[in-house]
Amino acid sequence: MRWLKGLLLAIISLVVVLFGILFAVRNQQAIPLDVIWIELPPASLALWLLATLLLGVILGMAAMTGLYVRLRSALARSRRENRQQQLELDRLRTQGLKESH
Repeated sequence: MRWLKGLLLAIISLVVVLFGILFAVRNQQAIPLDVIWIELPPASLALWLLATLLLGVILGMAAMTGLYVRLRSALARSRRENRQQQLELDRLRTQGLKESH
């Protein structure tokens, strides 16, 4: 089953790369990008789209960092509480065994 998942992932990755190459080859005309306050130099459409994708990924990762850190600290706190409760449960079990003898 694992090899099937790897094969499917490889096929999907290959198709995406081929579409990317085809898109880059078919869209080589230089296009200037006019942002609200600045006009960027002409570059190919594929380059502009790739740059905006990269910028979006970086901004998305930066935006999710706070949530990730908060969830990791909550997980660590829960594990610590779970360990303390497990120790307390073990102590109560052994105490109950001592009292029953």
